[in-house]
Amino acid sequence: MTLRIDIGGLPAGRLRFAASPLAELTAMLHVLAEPGHHPQFADWAGEVWAGMRPELAERLREADFLWRSSQADFLLPARPRPTLVEELDEVDRIRDEPYVTAALVTTCGSNRVRFGAPSPLTDGAARERALDLAQARGVRQEAFAERLLADPAAVRARVRDTLEQCAEAFFDAAWADVAVRLATDLRVKNDLLRREGVGTALASVSGAVSLAPEGDCIVVDKLLDKATAAHGTGVTFIPSVFGSPHLAVVHAPGWQPVVQYPVAGPSPSEPVSLETVTLRLEALSHPVRLRLLRTLARGPHTTRELAHAWELSPPEVSRHLAVLRRAGLLTARRRGRYVRYTLNLPDLTALGPDLLAAVLR
Repeated sequence: MTLRIDIGGLPAGRLRFAASPLAELTAMLHVLAEPGHHPQFADWAGEVWAGMRPELAERLREADFLWRSSQADFLLPARPRPTLVEELDEVDRIRDEPYVTAALVTTCGSNRVRFGAPSPLTDGAARERALDLAQARGVRQEAFAERLLADPAAVRARVRDTLEQCAEAFFDAAWADVAVRLATDLRVKNDLLRREGVGTALASVSGAVSLAPEGDCIVVDKLLDKATAAHGTGVTFIPSVFGSPHLAVVHAPGWQPVVQYPVAGPSPSEPVSLETVTLRLEALSHPVRLRLLRTLARGPHTTRELAHAWELSPPEVSRHLAVLRRAGLLTARRRGRYVRYTLNLPDLTALGPDLLAAVLR
């Protein structure tokens, strides 16, 4: 299972490594929304939440599907700028339709973004689908989606203002330290790209990223089968400190390919019994269950959301979820008429960092 980025005929200068303040802020927001993915930043997240003004905390909770389960594509810039303000200016130039469509993507999966799919701003069925998915995420996010569809300009301005408030509250202080680490990583990557070529530079990004033997395709080891092309645009690689262990890729139609990769490794796992490992590995032996697990690693999902994300029937999804629950890898919690499933990250971590990293990619 791989994501392939066609770079055939792409000039060398169109493959770039650059730091992005907006992408790193997005990674920090994901840590705040899903601290279980990032135990190495648990103390930092706790301090940020403790010192945050209640109004800003509420804003982050209402809009967190922009970065919780999967990052909205406009939050990973294809052309990074030196400052957060400059990158937010670039986001402001995006048309409403692609912005809203990207903002309302609430999950990862093979059905994440369809080629040529109608915009929820102009198509009634797409609008209802977006609202239904948002409703499953909670009352706050349903209200956020309704406002975004009714008045995109106002909500876009509010999102920008929220991100600027984050800069003042915690990002600027963290970025001062992070930027040094990112600059060091970028010097290494760009030197390898210049001296040894694309293949060596890609190998240094992650063991999950490589150049195809033919040299015309970047192969990213992800739990989905997808393909995109960089013709006429290029590929941007963005290092991240707070993004570890995730390997995020922008690959939707209409967006330039972007890869955000971690510069820090995942924390080590703790040993567990052979009996427990065997039970859980048997539960994970089916590729469909691995795909479902990858989506659940981004946050709680309903059976219906998982069925939509991976183009499966709800009964089929239910059968696989039952196997994962028996293995103790999932918990279920009812919220109104929805049952949302959550991955037990500590138990998955016990299986080993390689498996955890593969799922969280």
